[in-house]
Amino acid sequence: MFSPEMAMKLPANIWIRRQQCPCGDWKCYIRYEGEDQASISARLVKSETVPSQLSSESVFAPYVGQIFKSDEDAFEYYSNFARKNGFSIRKARSTESQNLGVYRRDFVCYRSGYNQPRKKANVEHPRERKSVRCGCDAKLYLTKEIVDGVSQWYVSQFSNVHNHELLEDDQVRLLPAYRKIQEADQERILLLSKAGFPVNRILKVLELEKGVQPGQLPFIEKDVRNFVRTCKKTVEENDAFLNEKRENELLELLEICKAMAKRDTEFVFDYTRDENVSFDMSYRSLTYGLLLGVWFGMSNHGKAIIFSCVLLQEENSHSFSWALQKFVQFMRGKHPRTILTDIDSGLRDAISRELPNTKHVVCIWHILSKLSSWFLLPLGLHYADFKVQFDMLWHLENISDFEHQWDLLVAQFGLASDKHIALLYLYRASWPFSFIKSSFLARTLTADFFQSLETFLKRILGAQTCLQVFFEQVSNAAYSGSRAKEGMQYLHIKTGMPIEEHAQGTLTPYAFNALQNEIVLSMQYVATEMGNGSYLLQHYKKMDVERLVSWTQDDEQVHCACKEFDHSGILCRHSIRVLAVKNYFKLPDKYFLLRWRLQNSLGTIDDAHSQGRSEACAQAFHSLAATLLTESLVSQERFNYVHRELSGLLEHVRTMPVVDEFSLNTTTVNEFNDP
Repeated sequence: MFSPEMAMKLPANIWIRRQQCPCGDWKCYIRYEGEDQASISARLVKSETVPSQLSSESVFAPYVGQIFKSDEDAFEYYSNFARKNGFSIRKARSTESQNLGVYRRDFVCYRSGYNQPRKKANVEHPRERKSVRCGCDAKLYLTKEIVDGVSQWYVSQFSNVHNHELLEDDQVRLLPAYRKIQEADQERILLLSKAGFPVNRILKVLELEKGVQPGQLPFIEKDVRNFVRTCKKTVEENDAFLNEKRENELLELLEICKAMAKRDTEFVFDYTRDENVSFDMSYRSLTYGLLLGVWFGMSNHGKAIIFSCVLLQEENSHSFSWALQKFVQFMRGKHPRTILTDIDSGLRDAISRELPNTKHVVCIWHILSKLSSWFLLPLGLHYADFKVQFDMLWHLENISDFEHQWDLLVAQFGLASDKHIALLYLYRASWPFSFIKSSFLARTLTADFFQSLETFLKRILGAQTCLQVFFEQVSNAAYSGSRAKEGMQYLHIKTGMPIEEHAQGTLTPYAFNALQNEIVLSMQYVATEMGNGSYLLQHYKKMDVERLVSWTQDDEQVHCACKEFDHSGILCRHSIRVLAVKNYFKLPDKYFLLRWRLQNSLGTIDDAHSQGRSEACAQAFHSLAATLLTESLVSQERFNYVHRELSGLLEHVRTMPVVDEFSLNTTTVNEFNDP
């Protein structure tokens, strides 16, 4: 699986998703569903446009003696009170000592004090700026004290008497203290500015995109103008420094790779030189102009494992082709059966050239994360209904049904001329289930696996990630992903069917859990023989469509129209039901793919021994517990005694040290085998 999570890195080395839309329109950008942009922005700006505490109905006035854990907590509290009451505050004097450090903080109204006269510049007509300061005496003074060895701050003085008019809500939001340009807006402003939009036009575009009335943005034209000017100045001043720093770090990274290749024969790398180089096909760095691509796979325990990373300077079909060529080279010429990506025309073209026999699948979770950006504004209140119908649409199993329902969806919501609908339809061979159900994906489209990829990428792309640290993080993640023991616990038998018992000793806990679910559900189907080895499967409550299953005795071949085995490598409930009807006590070996077997792990002998020992332990405990229950129910005295002794025994066992060699769960990943 190739994961194309796109992101940018702000000057403070904070990695975030790239917002460029795959439709190719530079005016279009993505806001991802479920992504906590505020948590990222908080690292860039200290406070939100509207403080979180303002969501409450009332903000109480500070009082003398009020205690805060820190001076910052006190400042935030006072700031929220100020905004609610029509003014803002600023930090004034602080006092410190050698023993206590800073022990006094003064916060005052933004109109406190008077401006000191400045020396006039040596110009013919100097500008006279009117000051807002008028000697207001509203204030809050803090003093630090140590109580039981813990420092805290208390309000020593407070006055809410102002000598000026307090502002209404629609005016107070325009005070400088409350005007903040959030990270997502900063990116959009820079993009529009680079495209040549003047500042007044940028504001109008943002108002339209956010659906707010003119003048209702949380910042004004002056803020945007200053932001653009500062960014341009910073880029000009830092260009030479960043180029040198990037070159040095890349050279250092190459030396690290060379050293790693000497130590580890399994580690391979390659590179080409240009005047600029970059990391990411998934995440983008503004600081270095780098594009990062990461290849992931799934272990036989259902965990994400990393195959390789690529750093590219340019985001085009030529660069992607080079990356794919090197990946195949690193894989010793083996092409993957399936590759999952996000929507990207350049990447699609490169895959068709370099991997002509590989099925290209667009990950549905990437598409779903973009729906709100694409359709929330044009559909408005109808978006929720659209999303429900879209979710039903991509789950359809028949291509003709998909085509029919697609036409109905487009007509119902008036999206015939929408560019994003056209984009999705152009890629329809790659994302609806009806088009990809015959492609082997090894359960990589599950929500759990997609979330594990997200977690992995966020872990390696932490703040302040220079290239050397990034390399170390990727190396550690790759090693831990391929060596770490898995955390799934021993799974008990649910049905007692011989098929289930046999599978338990053959499959990894992850694969057995998936197959066990199918075995349990198979009992809800009626199998009607149709002749020639065909069976019609019907759910007893009609909660599933009818399925046609064919079975041939000679080669023990079973095939279901649902294509679940082709898709995930786990036999479906319909096929299991037919095999049960044919008196199978275990599934044929061909339906236990190597990639899901316990034997596809490190330490096979030890793991098999551990698994057998786990089963023996479970059976022994079941037998003992059943006997103990029977004997304890003879009398109340017996029951009380057993309950008391078992409770004590449980507490004792919980305090005993855990010995890894007796773990019920010792299988680890050796390699990723793609059947």
